[in-house]
Amino acid sequence: MRPLFRLLPALSLLLALAACDPAQVYEKNTDLDENVWAVQVKPAFEFTITDTTQRYDVYFNIRNASMYGYYNLYVKHTLTGPDGKPLSKLLHQMLLMDPQTGEPSGSGTGDIYDHQFLALPRQQFRQPGTYKIMLEQYMRQDQLPGIMAVGVRVAKAAP
Repeated sequence: MRPLFRLLPALSLLLALAACDPAQVYEKNTDLDENVWAVQVKPAFEFTITDTTQRYDVYFNIRNASMYGYYNLYVKHTLTGPDGKPLSKLLHQMLLMDPQTGEPSGSGTGDIYDHQFLALPRQQFRQPGTYKIMLEQYMRQDQLPGIMAVGVRVAKAAP
């Protein structure tokens, strides 16, 4: 029985390494207080780009509870370059549920669902350095109960 216990840490490490995505450059999620996204809460994410010849896909991550009251979510992003100048500002509509059936999309267990939306496909960053992307909810309601977390993922785009 003892040799099996010695193998467990090695097996765990092997599984963890196998789960890594080699294309991923950055991913971070921010939990929202009391599972409410208030209009004044604007999470910002900073990531570093070193290879300016590569194209990148930028995704937005959303975690919501089934009690979220809408089928969609409008999010505005502001992307700022290493020099502090804004590079892009766009409004995105993300469908969290099917508009006709109300069935939740995304992956989930119980009443919590995770979504990953491709927001900026094949983005090219022209300067090496640290970029900042800020997200803000752009719904007609100041408080959005049921939005639990938001995040950003940056990955190398497929050739």
